[in-house]
Amino acid sequence: MVVSGRPGRPLAPGRKLLIAYCVLVMVFLLLPLAIVFPISFSSAQSLQFPPPGYSLRWYRTYVNDPVWMAATWRSLIIALWTTALATVLGTLLAFSIVRGNYPGKAIVNQIATAPLIVPTIIYSIAVYGLFAGFKMIGLWQGIVLGHTVHALPFVVMIVGAALRTFDATQEQAAEGLGASKLQAIRRVTLPQIRPALISAAFLAFISSFDELVIAMFLGGSNVTLPKKMFDNITMEIEPTVAVVSVLQIVLVSLVLMLAARFGAGARPVT
Repeated sequence: MVVSGRPGRPLAPGRKLLIAYCVLVMVFLLLPLAIVFPISFSSAQSLQFPPPGYSLRWYRTYVNDPVWMAATWRSLIIALWTTALATVLGTLLAFSIVRGNYPGKAIVNQIATAPLIVPTIIYSIAVYGLFAGFKMIGLWQGIVLGHTVHALPFVVMIVGAALRTFDATQEQAAEGLGASKLQAIRRVTLPQIRPALISAAFLAFISSFDELVIAMFLGGSNVTLPKKMFDNITMEIEPTVAVVSVLQIVLVSLVLMLAARFGAGARPVT
């Protein structure tokens, strides 16, 4: 029997078949992403593949359309505010759940992760009923709050997992050398869990920037980019939506690369 996985040894037939199957699955899943790029450069009036010709007209249409640009900037602003709020609040909540010792901590943990379990449509209806009483429907701040609660579980779970594997004796050593509890957390703990913080912030940003249902309930006249894409597909199918899809893919890739770049090599601040 051929042993696979060792240097200089051929792979077993079963392992080759598994690799080929995994490659086919990945190609099938990523194929729509590859198709959307040529469609965005199409010269046709509607979505067609393969395109009858290539042109930059739909990129110019997107850039010169004030509705598209307003929706894009609005989604970016909402996503950045959501990222900041969710990261700060989620980190504090993770510290409370992991380090705290108080009655009802298990219930707090369950409530913090509840938005992952509750269907988005049900959560959106509940938030709409609550925010309507505060007259926050149609305000971008209301969308930020709705997205923040929806993104909190990602931060709580990722940062909480990092805190559970963090060696707390380093924090105690800093306190023994004269640092306060807050200084020890700021200069020792947070730099050590920086990859988790950046990953959590990245997920919070993506969950907000790509979210549609909550924005549909709370947005009113404040149309976000996913809502504009939904309206475009519903009312008029043109390659502009493919252009926006390409730009979203590029943006997510850039954010992912930044997260990988700045999340690596964490060490205590000296």
